[in-house]
Amino acid sequence: MGDVRILEIKQSVFADNDAQADKLRAENKEKKLFLLNLMSSPGSGKTTTLMRTIEALKDDIKIGVMEADIDSDVDAIKIATTGVKAIQLHTGGMCHLDAAMTRQGLEGLETGELDLAILENVGNLVCPAEFDTGASKNAMILSVPEGHDKPLKYPLMFSICDVVLVNKIDVMPYFDFDLELCKEYVKKRNPNAIVIPICAKTGEGIDEWAGWLKNQVEEWQK
Repeated sequence: MGDVRILEIKQSVFADNDAQADKLRAENKEKKLFLLNLMSSPGSGKTTTLMRTIEALKDDIKIGVMEADIDSDVDAIKIATTGVKAIQLHTGGMCHLDAAMTRQGLEGLETGELDLAILENVGNLVCPAEFDTGASKNAMILSVPEGHDKPLKYPLMFSICDVVLVNKIDVMPYFDFDLELCKEYVKKRNPNAIVIPICAKTGEGIDEWAGWLKNQVEEWQK
């Protein structure tokens, strides 16, 4: 039998991306540009929530949106109807964005006059959580039909998010969804995460979410 080489890996395979993410975050801080990374499963209501958020904030802060998808430009077209700058990012089959891809998106968005850039990441509860995009803060949407046990099934996603928006609370009576238990599970994964129940369709809870986001932008710019 031939000799077997043993390689000891002492550096994370994500180390290069993490370094790029830290550099991008520092550059955005200097530019006073707040970058929000918004993640969720497909169909959770990301785009509708974004449109409500933009409606609540666009008179106070300048916003741009990057819509990331494997294909299509449906979401970017919807966001553009709000009057803010929006671009579509195609990932070429990849199920996430990393720091280098986010940088390319920001360059395409031309963020010079923006206060807030929002990245609507690819719909997925696994891959996007593994890659630091260089965002100032991470947020995710969990919709009621998905179930309150998702923090137990997708721990990394919930552990990296600063805010968890529980969307579609208007249909809670029709689903076996326990909001208090969901909050407990989120806190188990991330004691510092804020949980905000919302309904993007009716606007319920959007003021609380938009207020939190506006405060974060203002603090970032100090």
